[in-house]
Amino acid sequence: MFVLAMRSIRQRPGRFLATLLSAFLGAAIIMTFNSMYDTAGQPGVDSVSAETLYTAAGVVGGYGTLLVFFAVASTLTVNVRQRAAELELLRCSGATPAQLKRMVVGEAAVVALVGSALAIVPAMLGGRALLEVFQDSGQVADSVDHSFGVIALMSGIDITLLAAAGAAFLAMRRAARGHRRPGRGRTFLAYAALAAGAAAVCSTFAFSETDSALMAPPVYGSILLSVGCALLAARLLKGVPVPGGASGWLAVQNLRERSGQLAGILTSLILFTAVSTATLTIQRVESDAVEAAGMVKSVEAKNLETLNFTVVGIIVVFVCVMLVNSLYAATSYRGREFGQQRLAGATPGQVLSVVGTEALVLTVTGVLFGTLAALAGIVPFTMVRGDAVVPGQVIGVWAVVVSIAAVATLGTSLVTARRVLRTPAVQAVAVTA
Repeated sequence: MFVLAMRSIRQRPGRFLATLLSAFLGAAIIMTFNSMYDTAGQPGVDSVSAETLYTAAGVVGGYGTLLVFFAVASTLTVNVRQRAAELELLRCSGATPAQLKRMVVGEAAVVALVGSALAIVPAMLGGRALLEVFQDSGQVADSVDHSFGVIALMSGIDITLLAAAGAAFLAMRRAARGHRRPGRGRTFLAYAALAAGAAAVCSTFAFSETDSALMAPPVYGSILLSVGCALLAARLLKGVPVPGGASGWLAVQNLRERSGQLAGILTSLILFTAVSTATLTIQRVESDAVEAAGMVKSVEAKNLETLNFTVVGIIVVFVCVMLVNSLYAATSYRGREFGQQRLAGATPGQVLSVVGTEALVLTVTGVLFGTLAALAGIVPFTMVRGDAVVPGQVIGVWAVVVSIAAVATLGTSLVTARRVLRTPAVQAVAVTA
């Protein structure tokens, strides 16, 4: 099966570009930040600089590990779903489910290794640039030299490889499950995350406005609440209200029918909106409060601010990649469906209208629940840190976050659909039949 996997990659390399891009970005980020471990471990590095470097590597490295898993998982899930006919043919030819899993996992492992190898040089350059950022802000001594060693190299390769193999295995299990409803374990995790998030948010009121750890409970609470909503993404899509017009009705019916397939996209939107809005707003409120009091930020405060902005930047990059990959694959795969609609009398403009409405409903739903999760953390923090309930800083941050989400979702869906519609309807139905 490994030989068959290699032939599959050579014959259809374009199918694996999305997975390769996700693995490349994930490995580059993991290697970049884990090179801070190698840098901090050099002889002669002072304790303050070492603490800054270790903190950056630990926090962002952990986020990077989760993000690379979700990014690779989303692309592989779409890949496996599109190969349903091919995998069924192999099964009918005598291949066992275990052999098919080994083939798909082998493909993912090879792509992950290639992506990791391509990420080495960019990670070296990125690590050096990151160290310069810490040095320019006074968090790391200028005498510290960047080091890209065994920890950075092996962690990037190992984590990316394990994430790709694990994501491929789960994608095959999900494909074998078909349209069956998710088990109770997923529902239990969703409600557990919501309960833990609510507890973390409420614990904010146990802190005083001068506590150094005040920012942690609301931020982590918002993240947990968004994770809980994300785990319930398929159910959220089934409960979407029907907008007016024929396009709106058809769009919602499509979303409800394909809720399991589109849950990953809605998950990305919820997490992106909640984490970005909560983290950036709380950080801006804290920075403005410190500036208004005429205080000077400590090294720990500067570290936290840098990490917050870095984490949000990583999330923005990964979520955009996941959205673009998933939406492109999901929309381009609907060529036959679009062809049938046009043969039934629908114009290309009407098809685009339905696709645009679907993307709009997805965006509004993801932004809505992501905003609610973010506000659940922002409001308690603002009440403890200042006098306002909803800070004015949230408006600008929220507008930027929503704009990025809308452009990524609507733009990718409409551009891809327009490209698919260039194929004549009869040809689209005949080729994909």
